Amino acid sequence: MSGHSAVTAIFRRVRVIPVIVMDDPSHAVGVADALAAGGLPCAEITLRTPAAMECLKRMSDARPDVLVGAGTVLSEKQAAGAIKAGAKFVVSPGFSESVVDFCLAHQVPIYPGVCTPTEIEMALRQGLSELKFFPAEAMGGVKYLKAVSAPYRDVRFIPTGGVTPANILEYLAIGAVIACGGSWMTPADQIAAGRFGQIEQSARSASALVQSGESTP
Repeated sequence: MSGHSAVTAIFRRVRVIPVIVMDDPSHAVGVADALAAGGLPCAEITLRTPAAMECLKRMSDARPDVLVGAGTVLSEKQAAGAIKAGAKFVVSPGFSESVVDFCLAHQVPIYPGVCTPTEIEMALRQGLSELKFFPAEAMGGVKYLKAVSAPYRDVRFIPTGGVTPANILEYLAIGAVIACGGSWMTPADQIAAGRFGQIEQSARSASALVQSGESTP
């Protein structure tokens, strides 16, 4: 199984990928521990803060059993830094040819963001068929994703952006969806306060939700 296939297999198993914004590296290991204990041994650390790269490194170093990747990767430089820090996968908000080319050259799984047929076809030309669908809700949500994915029967998506416990099962019911990205399990205030027990419980609840298939109002 290739690296890309192995990462995708984990996404398929967990069904929901915690998407995290972190300001303090001292909280990184606590968050990783909480997610793993709650049944979600994976994390997408978004490169939206100055501390993000160090958070990624600490989490990756301390918990090799947790699949840690980098999100909001906008440039080759960021991709290189994330890979050096230990990222096992890279996610970009849009389709950046330079980021895609860099990751492919370094054999690191890349999930570029797409939201139109044109972008999907750009990804296909690069040999990529497992893509982030972003921003999911703002682009039209489940109805739009069903429509845009219909002509591309071999393409699979990870909807992210506005995904919540109230709508995640609708996304997961789409055959073309691998998993969803969500941030509600790791709110910034709980991370900042070190409330890792609450994060663990949120992860456990999210995991139970997506595995049971029973909707939350």
